[in-house]
Amino acid sequence: MGLISSIRSRMAAPKLSAEDRALVRDLRRVMGRDRVRFDAAERALLAHDASFYEGGVSGPICFPISTAEVQALTRIAIEHERAIVPRGAGTGLAGGAIPLGAPVVVALTKMNRILEIDFANRVAWVEPGVINLDLSNHLRPLGYHFAPDPSSQQVCTIGGNVANNSGGPHCLAYGVTDAHVAALEVVLPSGEVAMLGDVGPDEAGLDLRGAFVGSEGTLGIATKVAVRLTKNPPAVRTLLLAFSSTRDAAHTVSDIVAAGMVPAAMEVMDQKIANAAENFVGAGYPRDAAAILLAEVEGLEGGVAIDADRIEEIGRGNGATSVRRAGSEEERALLWKGRKTAFGAVAQIKPDYYLHDTVVPRSALASVLEEIYAIAERHDLLVMNVFHAGDGNLHPLLLYDARIPGEMERVHQAGKEIVRASLAAGGVLSGEHGIGLEKQDFMEELFSAEDLVHQNRLREIFDPVCRANPGKVMPIGHSCADIQALRSVPTGVWG
Repeated sequence: MGLISSIRSRMAAPKLSAEDRALVRDLRRVMGRDRVRFDAAERALLAHDASFYEGGVSGPICFPISTAEVQALTRIAIEHERAIVPRGAGTGLAGGAIPLGAPVVVALTKMNRILEIDFANRVAWVEPGVINLDLSNHLRPLGYHFAPDPSSQQVCTIGGNVANNSGGPHCLAYGVTDAHVAALEVVLPSGEVAMLGDVGPDEAGLDLRGAFVGSEGTLGIATKVAVRLTKNPPAVRTLLLAFSSTRDAAHTVSDIVAAGMVPAAMEVMDQKIANAAENFVGAGYPRDAAAILLAEVEGLEGGVAIDADRIEEIGRGNGATSVRRAGSEEERALLWKGRKTAFGAVAQIKPDYYLHDTVVPRSALASVLEEIYAIAERHDLLVMNVFHAGDGNLHPLLLYDARIPGEMERVHQAGKEIVRASLAAGGVLSGEHGIGLEKQDFMEELFSAEDLVHQNRLREIFDPVCRANPGKVMPIGHSCADIQALRSVPTGVWG
């Protein structure tokens, strides 16, 4: 069942129990009628995120505009013994924002203000609903930007980036979201407000900020975020290298890092997805190349010129058939537009795709890529590869048509095999999309039972009754939150 048909199936008038009516009444007393929704259409829409999980069940949907309102609705949820699921733009791909068990959904999109630019501490205080690209566009004329740049940065929010510890092409040199969050104001599952981290150079005590970033809404709700400002580079060089095989492109990435360089970005696209992107944006990608490598270096003018020459030399040594350098900011922007819109461009080929997210050692890139192609062939599926090559973060896309009987089952099985191939190569489950519902079952293959016990103990410290985004991350049987979600856990991708 697709998203539209799923929503239509839920368009009957919602049936409010006496408990629901009391909960909605109390929430509206604090926030008003307009910002507490319980209509069928809204509940059906917010029962999904950008993953292909279905079966989520939303309770009342709240649109707070302040920390005080988030605190108040959290306390009301506690009184009514309801769970809470925070939500940003809904662009997550692992099912992390899907509500289980009819919880109160806290949609943070109206908390979208840039509150303060603190140049002395080089941070910006923002609300969680600020759009990633809007923040950088605001900062860039001031000489700064926000370094994490997910492909969805035109729509994804800072709160969502914090929840999933998001990355992006330019996180190779700068680090993922965790490296760019100095402090957080958080409403804990108890309804208390806490400040985690510090904008100064040293943080006192335990790094609870670091524990919170990437916790996928299971430790509370961030209501203000102090993001670090990254200085705009004085010079940038962008190169497009074409190769006759993905193996040559992967080896080039490893050799560049082995030579002592850490470019701002290194992204590889195979021929199928590069051609789809080229059809969409006309970036000038060579259509006959088996793979292309986008490499970008930043810094002082003299240094970037030297690094660009060295990258070209290494690429040609690995069989690069052509090397192109962006000659203007407009050309550079077009090259990156092709990369950033690649996922959407595949709609011209198939109506549906499953985008994976695992990480493998750079030394294993070539062999794991070849295994991914073999997996797709065994299951009679079309696969395209585009990935953050510098840090080994793979993003294979399995293209399919959900209307064809049996095709979803083949996609599910291929997805399992891709995850296990990555783990067998010494990799991990996620680089930036999170665990959510998608990879819960694989947590037991990556971590020991004792590891999972201690991870759950951390969660219990923040949330003793486990009402914050229940049923996510920890595998069933290892989480104190299981009981909150089991009544309406959707049929999983791996089911």
